[in-house]
Amino acid sequence: MRIDLLTREYPPDVYGGAGVHARELTAALRRRTEVRVRCFGRPAPEPHTTGYPVPEALTRANPALRALGTSLPMAEDVRGADIVHSHTWYANAAGRLASLLHGVPHVMTLHSLEPLRPWKAEQLGSGYRLSSMMEQSAVAAADALVAVSAAMREDLLRVYPEVSPERVHVIHNGIDPEVCRPDPRGDALDRFGIDPTRPYVLFVGRVTRQKGLQHLLRAGFHLDPKVQLVLCCGQPDTPDIAAEVDGLAAELSAAHPGLIRVDAMVDPVTLRQLLTHAAVFVCPSVYEPMGIVNLEAMACGTAVVASDTGGIPEVVRHGETGLLVPFEPDPASPAGEPADPGRFAADLARAVERLLDDESLRMRLGRAGRARAESEFSWDRVAAETLAVYRSLTGA
Repeated sequence: MRIDLLTREYPPDVYGGAGVHARELTAALRRRTEVRVRCFGRPAPEPHTTGYPVPEALTRANPALRALGTSLPMAEDVRGADIVHSHTWYANAAGRLASLLHGVPHVMTLHSLEPLRPWKAEQLGSGYRLSSMMEQSAVAAADALVAVSAAMREDLLRVYPEVSPERVHVIHNGIDPEVCRPDPRGDALDRFGIDPTRPYVLFVGRVTRQKGLQHLLRAGFHLDPKVQLVLCCGQPDTPDIAAEVDGLAAELSAAHPGLIRVDAMVDPVTLRQLLTHAAVFVCPSVYEPMGIVNLEAMACGTAVVASDTGGIPEVVRHGETGLLVPFEPDPASPAGEPADPGRFAADLARAVERLLDDESLRMRLGRAGRARAESEFSWDRVAAETLAVYRSLTGA
């Protein structure tokens, strides 16, 4: 069976959970069957992996239109595949077009839903309508849909009521326990000026409204100044969110000298060292279909504090592998903000302080998190369940 996997992100251009998923699922599937990867940009040299640049005529176009243009040659090259499997709205159009063009079943993995990310309009402008259209049309026609959590499956069926439930399969994300594991070395701490004698709270994620970094910064005002707050941040979505985060960080730095910013997505070895040595990992997301980074923290033996939203509770078990902070969205907010931002920030701080004050609880949650990540989440399981979906469509 030949699978053509279509994705925007692929090494070395991995900046979020969807990119990690595409990379690790490909590796696990290739141990079982033939997989050809078609991705945006210039991937690292790898057999059966092809990169597609933005067409020259569209290099200055809206990002959504650039994605659509890039999808066209990807769709053409799928000829000969048994299954086409697309990831995120960027590549869904290529999957849909390939299915129509070559008569091949189309599987989509949903890592998020455009209608539930209204803040993307800040990044894409009018292109948000185009990205939503590409997602909706592909969802409506796909032969099978994979949701990365049960919560996301519920969202999918609510947002797209035309989808029949039997087409939607829940396959959680995974981790590689050999890559994501406790790493006692401290090179990364030395490199970024983190004091190993003082506890630190860690955030890893993109600077986007979805990830809730601004709420963690507000929570920082409630933390003991002796505690370091380490922010490992990816590229901001927009100048507005960058300015908001920069302003809050500057204000917090004046009152809390332990703020350390790492403005880059780091390599896997650096990430696992940062996760291993963190006293607490925090995921303050306002929207999170699952959140691979919580699994990565758990696999490194670190207790997690996370928003009780989306698919996070399917990964982080309250009182067992971490603490969940209640999250109530504001129905009037177009950006999915909490109904009471001040209370949400205070609740985040309170959960973090509880773990900082109780080392035995931190250690117990960390050990349980590692055990759960190893036993219940693996890319081999993800690959096996994904292959079962493929076979249900091809009879192979």
